[in-house]
Amino acid sequence: MKIPPGTWVTGFCLVHEMSQDHPPICDYEGSDYQQSFWDEANRAYEDRVEAIALRRLLPHGGKRLLELGAGAGRNTTRYQGYEQIVLLDYSRTQLEQALKKLGDGDRYLYVVADVYGLPFKPGSFDGATMIRTLHHLVEPELAMRNIYKTLASGATFILEFANKRNIKAIVRWLLGRQSWNPFDKAQVEFAKLNFNFHPAAIRELVRVVGFEIRQKLTVSHFRIGALKRSVPLGLLVVADSLVQWTGALWQLTPSVFLKMAVPGESTPPIEDQIFMCPRCQGDTLTPRPDGLKCAGCGRLWGFRGGIFDFKEPVREG
Repeated sequence: MKIPPGTWVTGFCLVHEMSQDHPPICDYEGSDYQQSFWDEANRAYEDRVEAIALRRLLPHGGKRLLELGAGAGRNTTRYQGYEQIVLLDYSRTQLEQALKKLGDGDRYLYVVADVYGLPFKPGSFDGATMIRTLHHLVEPELAMRNIYKTLASGATFILEFANKRNIKAIVRWLLGRQSWNPFDKAQVEFAKLNFNFHPAAIRELVRVVGFEIRQKLTVSHFRIGALKRSVPLGLLVVADSLVQWTGALWQLTPSVFLKMAVPGESTPPIEDQIFMCPRCQGDTLTPRPDGLKCAGCGRLWGFRGGIFDFKEPVREG
């Protein structure tokens, strides 16, 4: 794959340096992340305990859910209580994998877009999730504020974040094998566009944005290679499920799940067209065979192969 200027590879991610006023983006375009990271890398334990956490935190039902960082759709089938699910990712190829797995139709919408410039009208969703995505965001507050705007009053938002104050990091720091302090509240970039966060800093961040925290679960207590190799998978999963509730008291695991809500009486999400122009915020987009045309600025946003693309307009206004 040819790497364009201003881009480099870290792990599964292409890192794009954007304009001066836009944070860099981690792009999984063209990667085999689902296959290499999940299907072939002994991460069944992590997948199953995350599924338990989601089942415990998700509402029994809802109208429309936004799945941020949906990737190839690993978690999408776990949101069965929602009538419609919008899968959003910056990588088109990841969404193509999700579409192949889940199929098209009215229940699933596939959207290529940037979390720093979401193409949705205010109040479009009564639910949202962002799992294993925050750790790629250099400006999490900006992303959170954009997500908040898309949610209706009373909506549920489930956020997973990578916890820097986990037991392994604490031990490594005490032994002098790690330079960064796990008790420091600043986020740490341990690899390019890969961040760990302090639980207190995340709690303060989401409160500043406006969310109310309703529940905290700690997940992946036994994410240790030796344990995963020597202890039966089912036993590890049961043990993790029993201690996830300790997240209400302390957070010392590498992964933490928060259930949050938009304050106010619950209201249903908007019923009409949910898309808006991410450039001019125009709320009238006219459907065409090749995409959506903004009446405000004239930009044409593409639609191809069952996927809406708001990364770059097909045609400027």
